[in-house]
Amino acid sequence: MFKLNDFENFKNNKQKITMVTAYDYFSAQILEASEVDTILVGDSLGMVFSGHDNTLKVTVDNMIYHGQAVRCGAPNSFIVIDMPYLSYHVSIMDSVKNAGKIMQETNANAVKMEINNVMTLEHVQAIIAAQIPVIAHIGMTPQSVNVFGGFKVQGKNNNSAHNICHFAKTLADLNVSAIVLECIPKGLARQITNDLDIATIGIGAGAYCDGQVLVFHDMLGFSANNKIKFVKKYFSAREHLMLGIQNYIQEVQNGNFPTQEHTY
Repeated sequence: MFKLNDFENFKNNKQKITMVTAYDYFSAQILEASEVDTILVGDSLGMVFSGHDNTLKVTVDNMIYHGQAVRCGAPNSFIVIDMPYLSYHVSIMDSVKNAGKIMQETNANAVKMEINNVMTLEHVQAIIAAQIPVIAHIGMTPQSVNVFGGFKVQGKNNNSAHNICHFAKTLADLNVSAIVLECIPKGLARQITNDLDIATIGIGAGAYCDGQVLVFHDMLGFSANNKIKFVKKYFSAREHLMLGIQNYIQEVQNGNFPTQEHTY
């Protein structure tokens, strides 16, 4: 089983880290059986699972519900759970309480926090001081979609790149366990990865990161219109599932199901 210090061990050994985002018991079972290193219960469930336009409607209770389901499906896996919008932005006390609630009620191994402003750094520090491991997330942070004016690549100009590098170095100094780099130029991701002693996990950040993360539903082709540039589709689940359902409909309509084999 992957453990917290394996983020550092894998980086030191130049062994790539695999992470997949999942939201349910069934997906988690498959991921654990497939021996993926880490599972992320992402607040992207607001979009992928619930169909919203962004992640801002997701609550702490939502994350706990899905986190519990994933833990049931993957009892031996290293599981990271997102802290959702406004769960760590109001007060430091509330931030620690919310992180603790997520950890206690899901049996997760770490929480993940999106960071793009200085004020949140104090919240990160307090949560780590409460003995809760933190994975940081910088670059294109989806909870800031309204500030960014959409889901856009970050770090393309000097000022933006400088800020991302600053947050990466500061977060490493605060002893976060790893950093997710989302939608930044590959050269910037390479610089950050080389400069830090802690592991980087890329999503839309090129091949130089210490690991990669993709969403279960995206990589396996559940979506009808998945045009995200950084996603590689490894399977066409939607087509296969539809074929199975269409076969069922046809057999029911033709009277070929159920047969004696499926009858008491």
